[in-house]
Amino acid sequence: MRLTTVLAWLVVVAGVVFGLNFLLNGHGAAAGFGIVDPSGYYVVKGVRDLAYALTALILLVLRQRRALGWVVLADSIIPIGDCLSVITSGGSVGYALAVHGSAAVLVLITAALLLRESAHAPSAGPRPRTAATH
Repeated sequence: MRLTTVLAWLVVVAGVVFGLNFLLNGHGAAAGFGIVDPSGYYVVKGVRDLAYALTALILLVLRQRRALGWVVLADSIIPIGDCLSVITSGGSVGYALAVHGSAAVLVLITAALLLRESAHAPSAGPRPRTAATH
């Protein structure tokens, strides 16, 4: 199995685990996140993580590796935003960087590897035309 496949699966699994944890154990998950906000926050966080994981899963299963790379890159804003949120909401800078900063780095590396891999993949070339049937 390729490294990027393993990393992409890690992204999917992490999103599902984090999302379900916030939906099913909001207060407990908040301690691991670094911020304790109003209870509505937990649902938003859980749904966001699940949506991201499902998007990545669909692209991974459909073998759309280049699209997956772009989605992973775009969604790297999530751990970056989480890191900044913890820091600006009274959380520990060290904790924010260790948890969310490291996640951002892993996501950015995964995106770069997926994009690099798909850029070097051989082109399938034009699709053969098929005769129209009436």
